[in-house]
Amino acid sequence: MLVRVAAATAIIAGAASAKVFFHEDFASMDKWVDSTAKDSYGKFTLSSGEFHGDKDINQGLKTSQDAHFYASSVEMPEEVTNDGKEFVVSLSVKHEQGLDCGGGYVKLTPAMDPTKFNGDSEYHLMFGPDQCGSSRRVHAIFNYKGENRLWKKEPRYPDDKLTHVYTLRVKPDNTYEMYIDQELKESGNLEDDWKLLEDKEINDPEDKKPEDWVDEAEMNDPEDKKPDDWDTCLLYTSPSPRDS
Repeated sequence: MLVRVAAATAIIAGAASAKVFFHEDFASMDKWVDSTAKDSYGKFTLSSGEFHGDKDINQGLKTSQDAHFYASSVEMPEEVTNDGKEFVVSLSVKHEQGLDCGGGYVKLTPAMDPTKFNGDSEYHLMFGPDQCGSSRRVHAIFNYKGENRLWKKEPRYPDDKLTHVYTLRVKPDNTYEMYIDQELKESGNLEDDWKLLEDKEINDPEDKKPEDWVDEAEMNDPEDKKPDDWDTCLLYTSPSPRDS
């Protein structure tokens, strides 16, 4: 995975006033636990990147090895709920090296052993930019009833080496908004843009074709017959102008 990522994350739920459940400024990596589920995982480091503004403000996690997957997690200080509240997840990502295939996204997971965190671990939400070849999109995947439900939309993200902020806002009325650099890029209804509900109409698994079913689009009518006067010739001529 060829990617350089620097990220700052925030998870917020709010009604009249917002409550910040988690905010990371990456002043250190003391709270983060690297997964040991695979020996091949790459090592995160702290960096402000090869170019930056304020060094401390722009510091984040950086992937230090090419062609590696990375998995590191931090325990939330308390359980997060969006019951009756708006829910906001925001992170900044910088593909400083340029990207051929890879991504930089966050996952919100149930409580787990952080050393066993891996690509198959259960999660509630995965959000962030991802690229594979010419396909470049922002992922927002919800886990609903044990299944990961992909976003039907495929919004593209800026193809450059600058830092960009990705924000997902989910509202209590089941609508959502997605911003890049505080500019609204997508919005809609969760039920319309994710396959969360069963189809209103489904195929009957017990249904089968009748034994006398005919597949031809057209067929002869066995009851059809020629009218009795079919061979009668009727000739009609209009009067000649000279006869009028």
